[in-house]
Amino acid sequence: MGKNSKRSNSNSNSDVAQSTHPSSFIGSSVIPIINKLQDIFAPLGDIDDRFTGLRLPQVAVIGSQSSGKSSVLEALVGRDFLPRGCDICTRRPLVLQLEKRSAEIGNDSLEWGEFGHLSEKRFYDFSAIRREILAETEKEVGVNKGVSDKQIRLKICSPNVLNITLVDLPGITKVPVGDQPSDIEARIRDMIMSYIKQETSIILAVSPANADLANSDALQMAKQVDPTGTRTIGVITKLDIMDKGTNARSFLLGKVIPLRLGYIGVVNRSQEDINNNRPIREALAYEEQFFRDYHVYRGLSDRCGIPQLAKKLNQILEQHIRNVLPTLKTDLTSQLVAAEKELRAYGEALESKGERGAMLLNILTKYSEAFSSEVDGKSQAMTTKELSGGARIHHIFQSIFVKSLEEVDPCEDLSDEDIRIAIHNATGPRNALFVPEVPFEVLVRRQIARLLDPSLQCLRFVYDELIKISRACETVEMQRFSELRRRLEDVTARFLRDDVKPAERMITNLIDMEMDYINSSHPNFIGGTKAVDMAQNELKTMQVGRPQSDNDRVSSAGTSTTRTWGVTSLFGIRGSSVGNSSKRHAAEVVHDITLAPPVIQLKNPPLVLRPGETETEYQVEIIVTKLLITSYYDIVRRNIQDLVPKAIMHYLVNHAKRNLLGTFIEKLYRENLYEDLLREHDDVVIQRRTTAEMCNALRQAVETLDEFVADVSTLSSSDSMDALPNLSNLSSNSNSKSST
Repeated sequence: MGKNSKRSNSNSNSDVAQSTHPSSFIGSSVIPIINKLQDIFAPLGDIDDRFTGLRLPQVAVIGSQSSGKSSVLEALVGRDFLPRGCDICTRRPLVLQLEKRSAEIGNDSLEWGEFGHLSEKRFYDFSAIRREILAETEKEVGVNKGVSDKQIRLKICSPNVLNITLVDLPGITKVPVGDQPSDIEARIRDMIMSYIKQETSIILAVSPANADLANSDALQMAKQVDPTGTRTIGVITKLDIMDKGTNARSFLLGKVIPLRLGYIGVVNRSQEDINNNRPIREALAYEEQFFRDYHVYRGLSDRCGIPQLAKKLNQILEQHIRNVLPTLKTDLTSQLVAAEKELRAYGEALESKGERGAMLLNILTKYSEAFSSEVDGKSQAMTTKELSGGARIHHIFQSIFVKSLEEVDPCEDLSDEDIRIAIHNATGPRNALFVPEVPFEVLVRRQIARLLDPSLQCLRFVYDELIKISRACETVEMQRFSELRRRLEDVTARFLRDDVKPAERMITNLIDMEMDYINSSHPNFIGGTKAVDMAQNELKTMQVGRPQSDNDRVSSAGTSTTRTWGVTSLFGIRGSSVGNSSKRHAAEVVHDITLAPPVIQLKNPPLVLRPGETETEYQVEIIVTKLLITSYYDIVRRNIQDLVPKAIMHYLVNHAKRNLLGTFIEKLYRENLYEDLLREHDDVVIQRRTTAEMCNALRQAVETLDEFVADVSTLSSSDSMDALPNLSNLSSNSNSKSST
């Protein structure tokens, strides 16, 4: 644009700036803070999505389609730069930062615009700004009339504006036109609500005066989120084209729909003025003359005109920013702490082989140390809700393994009949002269063998616990590398499985050793003599407590010649005269075969043959055998209860603690594996980069706020604050004027 046009426009907008030096406006030092924060966060996209609940203070401009929003914004800037048309023009939120700069004499470039997506380029031609807005809109939503919530960021620097930050939102439409989506109204309303529901937003509700103001879409939506009207400013446009005999005085005075921040009435350029390129300078002059000539609006000078709107927006936004600034800093600091914590969890990107090797060794070492700490009960993540780590292994040893063996009765599965048969089998074709040792050894070995299964089961339980411990030792760094985590789990499981084998062999050998040599000389073993004495006493007690019947006496008398109970019968010779009489009888009969009776046929012995003697046979021997088995089993049980946990701890648990790191280094710490093991998932890389950008932006934001804390404190006590109207009295002052 030419030099003359720049100067003429600058002079034409002197009413907007009121020939006031920038420093005389409070917002000249505070509002730029928010603008700078918006510039910092702009590369991150939508702040709401990135930082939950965080919204910077700004003015959200809402209104129905063709309500005059664009004309108001252009009048505030003093330039034509927004898309125009009979259909919906604003299809993406336009974040408009107006930044006042000092006028430099001799500088031809007093005004320019900068887009957030083209930060290195300045637009001195405002028609080019309009074309860029259109191009960027179509780039996102196409040529149809759809809408998008992705922002377009535009900063306009000029000596003819006041520091204000506004968001121009799409106009509310009722009926889809052309190829607009059928839900266009719902989309636009949802987008508007996402901005105005934030407590940090000032709502600029634009309503045309030539429509039913009481049913204004903008005022109705504002009332939904701001029912008390404490953060809503009403703007009534097109006052010059109201029906004759009507005016908006009652609205401007807040008598119809009260708003704490009040209303401002403005006169827009008509569509004909826009088509004929009528300068905004002339439009502002016409507006000023309209309010001067129209007697209805006399006395409402502080509520009428674009200059008053600019001043009011500047003052309200500045005071609003000062009110939310402490909370904003707290929110930003909290978000920074959370973002830094998240970034630490992702770790730093690894560039060189040296960095990868150091990272891999660090992870392997931390994993091994965490494993040992879990087993030893020294983990920092110790829980108080349940047993974990080595405490569970101790519970398996003492409360499951030892206790289960103590509850076993070694003679539980041995009946008297089983022992009697064992005694018969041990004597072979002869009768037992005393308590045989073979049945005792055979039966006690069988009971000792029963200890193998629970011992191996205990080993399996401990192995399972170690697997659980290994999975609980995952370090923060391991979350980044899925392949390393998989390989670590695989190596650990294979290592522990290999350790189970020697422990298994040791436990089996322990049982075999106990079975191979029955140490009847063990000092805790009851011994044969003591067992016989105890058996005889027990038998006598049983006989004394049971009355003897006639059959018992007959049986006792009949067997007294062949079996005498007592020590002599157990360890002496029984009934030897029977064999001699049998020999003499056979010699006398065989001398004459012709006189022999018919041959006596014997029955074939059954496949399963059991002794046919009475139940009382071998009673003492049975009791003695049980006593011996119980005594020796208890000795072996105590040995197994002590040695099996020791074997498991030595061959499995402690071996894993000592050698797990060495195994990792041998299997995984290889230069050719660095890249595969430390390859991160694409999502992790993207998330780290995003989180790093968030941290940088938040740090800059916090530093920016820290730099201005002193300025804000100074402003709160300076004389300039005395000239700032109280927001709650903006309406009351005007009411007093209008009443005169």
